[in-house]
Amino acid sequence: METEDSVGWDFLDWLGPDISTTIFQLLDDPADLARVAAVSRSWRRFVAVNKFSKHLCRQICPEAASFTRAVVVARLPPPPPPAAHAACESSQVAECRARDGEHAAYSYLAGALVSGKPATDLVMRCVGASSTDNFPDETIENTLVPHDMVNFRPSYWSSGGEDDPDVPESLTYTLASDLCVIEEIRIRPFEATFQHGHPIYSSKAVRIRLGHSKLDPGRETFVSDEDENLTAIADENYMWTYTSPEFPMLQENVLQTFKLPRPALCIGGIVKIELLGRIQKQFTDDKYYICVCHVQVTGRSLSPDLMIDLSDPAGYSNLKYLPGAGTGR
Repeated sequence: METEDSVGWDFLDWLGPDISTTIFQLLDDPADLARVAAVSRSWRRFVAVNKFSKHLCRQICPEAASFTRAVVVARLPPPPPPAAHAACESSQVAECRARDGEHAAYSYLAGALVSGKPATDLVMRCVGASSTDNFPDETIENTLVPHDMVNFRPSYWSSGGEDDPDVPESLTYTLASDLCVIEEIRIRPFEATFQHGHPIYSSKAVRIRLGHSKLDPGRETFVSDEDENLTAIADENYMWTYTSPEFPMLQENVLQTFKLPRPALCIGGIVKIELLGRIQKQFTDDKYYICVCHVQVTGRSLSPDLMIDLSDPAGYSNLKYLPGAGTGR
């Protein structure tokens, strides 16, 4: 099969850059864009120079705009240039390599964003709760357990009591991957069957935020047997790159599903579930509470060939593509 490189004629030259750009921008499937870039060297260069893969990632998940740069991390350094061209190994060559690396990284990310891999529950650990009524019996850790009862005792998290029904609460978790796509959250409010009337302590609405911690890795802490880790969940410790709309919650003892308007890219593996407004008072103290039995955050961890660097002091992140990392090659 002859390519345009071999016959010396290029369809892009015939159409011109403006019309070619308009056509290429219509490609909204990462697989189609990858096929186009594989046609010839000139087509790949055109795709890379115009950053079509980068723009497509931002179109699929606008959170990708949080990446300040994208690079390929190769296991072996690139081969040295031929001796005759050694003097030309300059900023121009480095710029071309950076451009090609950015294209490769975003091209791989775009494919991962639309992967058909099935969604799973991604919650891994509890970071902390905004308040807890009786620690450790009513700790946030109980929300990781899908059962109502554990060791013949009710399993749930309870907020502190409030006179004002508008006081919100939040539950913060780490996810199974620093880079994942979130599709929906599921929350089951707690029904206090041991109280008169079996009240259900749901919130009025729920909202989620996705992002990453700005704390140094050595300073990150989690819920422990001695501490609910209330101080570590302050918003100033996080960079939120996605905030969902508010979803109304039913006052029902069922696992309620809140589907995001579109899959959202979580950069940093932190999810904060905000419980907005209180409905139920406790009879014994006449205060409003929110109680949750179980939480799930469903989505897909992205390939281990992709990772992020969160060392930017401004809170931004770098995307790194490590070809073959997921296969051990």
